[in-house]
Amino acid sequence: MRYGEATVTVVDPRSYMTYQPFLPEAAAGSISPRHVVVPLRRVLPKAEVLTGRVTTIDQDRKVATIAPLVGEAYELPFDYLVIAMGAVSRTFPIPGLAEQGIGMKGIEESIGLRNHVLEQLDKADSTTDEEIRRKALTFVFIGGGFAGAETIGEVEDMARDAAKYYKNVSREDMRFVLVDAADKILPEVGPKLGQYGKEHLESRGVEIYLSTSMDSCVDGHVVLKNGLEVDSNTIVWTAGVKPNPALARFGLPLGPRGHVDCEPTLQVKGTDYIWAAGDNAQVPDLVGRKAGNENAWCPPNAQHALRQARALGDNVISGMRGFPQKEYEHANKGAVAGLGLHKGVAMIVMGKVKIKLKGRLAWYMHRGYHGLAMPTWNRKIRVFADWTLAVFLKREVVSLGAMENPREEFYEAAKPAPVAAKTEEKAKAS
Repeated sequence: MRYGEATVTVVDPRSYMTYQPFLPEAAAGSISPRHVVVPLRRVLPKAEVLTGRVTTIDQDRKVATIAPLVGEAYELPFDYLVIAMGAVSRTFPIPGLAEQGIGMKGIEESIGLRNHVLEQLDKADSTTDEEIRRKALTFVFIGGGFAGAETIGEVEDMARDAAKYYKNVSREDMRFVLVDAADKILPEVGPKLGQYGKEHLESRGVEIYLSTSMDSCVDGHVVLKNGLEVDSNTIVWTAGVKPNPALARFGLPLGPRGHVDCEPTLQVKGTDYIWAAGDNAQVPDLVGRKAGNENAWCPPNAQHALRQARALGDNVISGMRGFPQKEYEHANKGAVAGLGLHKGVAMIVMGKVKIKLKGRLAWYMHRGYHGLAMPTWNRKIRVFADWTLAVFLKREVVSLGAMENPREEFYEAAKPAPVAAKTEEKAKAS
């Protein structure tokens, strides 16, 4: 695009982009949380970045209503529109889930999980009450896909390392539970590697319950459909994602699961000025359809989202200039998953050949692929630097739980002392 040909405005409730495949490693302290996010204003210096939310879209007038962080909502006109709102956690009306659950969709949740787990070790180490200790040291993860398996693998690794520094807590005192409604975990890498991942996690003491789900978790009392009941302060929810529900307010054609319905060119069906990509878009998988699967759709993963973004940018420019647009087509390159330090599974697709790896080599593939896919050289270098330093330095096991309420201590210090207040009242009365 030529300079001055268009003005690009990005509206997002956060001023940064999160590379979500690294959230489990950030939760385990293998990568600094700041290195998992990319500041939008820094990487998009020629674009206008507005921190806020799009609440409605008037397609007839071509205006979007913006709700900023502060102040009144206002209208923003546009000529062309790109929908890339991503996905949110897919939840169900399970009693206690909203109050007790911890998601893994954002860096804030990742940091919160790390601080929370280490705080539970602190609690268990400081009490002799067996009921409190048992509840603090029981960690329940719901969902056995990439997010769930990778997160429990990384967090178990971190907790095992951290326990070395506690006098009254050992790995044997902890209980890790993984639950999934399907009959296998890690379905993205195939049944054999999924079975290997299951056996590997079980060898590390993780309890895995398949073909079951959680009925309730009120006050941390977890009840599974298979009859198992456990008490836990830590319930991590990674049971899938769904398109951002705000899409329902925009008047766009949606698929059966709430995704924006797109043509193979990533243009929204029935429009000539709106495109969509990523987790919120329903894009035909042309490779799968050519292979005979007429209902193939691109899965919501980073592999497709990054490549769709490039194709979408080219097609928007082509649409502006009146040129034909290209259809998005990408063959699956495989999948990689890390299950903790030096442990992983990987399926690499090379044409019709599938190469399956496990253990340390798969872990190298996982880190190499995502390290190179991380946006910007600034963040690539920082991530690889974190990994390199970890070879020589021990893992950090410091809990910064006070970050969630950073002003609490200052607030308590600034409050008038009760005794002083009473003395002042007596003085006034006299």
